[in-house]
Amino acid sequence: MNLVARIAPVLVFLIAVTVIAELADQAKVFDVAAREAAHLARGRVWRLWLLVVVLATGLTIVLSLDTCAVLLTPVVLSMARQLDIPPKLFAFTTVWLAGTASLLLPVSNLTNLLAQHPFRQLDANFIAVSWRPAIASILITVAVLAVLFHRDLPRKYVVPATPDVEDKVLFWGCAVVCLLLGPAFVSGVEVAYPASVGAIVLVVLFAIRRRSVLRWTLIPFKLVITVVVLFTVVGFLSNHGLEDLLRRIAGTTSELRLSATASVGANLFDNLPAYLAMEPVASNSPHRMMALLIGVNCGCLLTLWGSLATLLWRARCDAARVEISWWSFLWRGLILTPLVVTGSVLVLNG
Repeated sequence: MNLVARIAPVLVFLIAVTVIAELADQAKVFDVAAREAAHLARGRVWRLWLLVVVLATGLTIVLSLDTCAVLLTPVVLSMARQLDIPPKLFAFTTVWLAGTASLLLPVSNLTNLLAQHPFRQLDANFIAVSWRPAIASILITVAVLAVLFHRDLPRKYVVPATPDVEDKVLFWGCAVVCLLLGPAFVSGVEVAYPASVGAIVLVVLFAIRRRSVLRWTLIPFKLVITVVVLFTVVGFLSNHGLEDLLRRIAGTTSELRLSATASVGANLFDNLPAYLAMEPVASNSPHRMMALLIGVNCGCLLTLWGSLATLLWRARCDAARVEISWWSFLWRGLILTPLVVTGSVLVLNG
């Protein structure tokens, strides 16, 4: 498949889902969801945290890890500040689950979308291979978070008021589109189509109700350019010996060795170029492809540049004045990453 045909559906999906997420944020869908979670938790931090876990997991699976990292992070940090709860519990919950919950569906991560082509060539169903490691990665992440932040979980807080919704038509329109995307994405249809339809519906709705929100900045131009450049650079390097080098490092039999190699590459160079470089090494087997995705999706949580979502998350933390140093991110990641990568690979053949 040539470069244009390979990258076009990914870029269309990326643009469409970003527009949907940004417009849903403008309609206060995520604000209301977070505050409703605070009400349902009835003043107990551990209940609120579990609800945020569910919300972060659902957003990552259906609307991609970038949506969770970029849009949910400021909501939960603001909520933590207003409720006088230590914010790092929620900060690490969003960024870690943005990575480790992104295995289940093709739409959950750009790497998964890219992997659709090899999966189709192998006549393999993505979800049939992904569901075991996806569940394992989420459960391991939640367990590690509970241990690391066990002192914060017994706290209590005063239940806040639900934020006012200025335009209920926009709110419910965005909420319905977001809810319908889940079944649409698992229907087997090329994911760019339902995402595009959802984006067009919301753009039309906002054009009627709140035209001022519609700006060219809704389109992630920098991210699109980055993806195109990465495709081009990795394609060039692959044609000049990179594939042979990676094949020697990753080996041809051990799925854990493949995942570990992918994880190192993601933490050094970002997970998207790591996936693109290593895809030829893993594309002979659906289980090796999933091992590669485990490495680049779940294993990229050691460095702040391990994925674009992590960089965007760090920017949102800085804006909320929540200090996350590279060292504090690294030492926590050193606890999570080996456990989640190893555990996910072990259940892959279960």
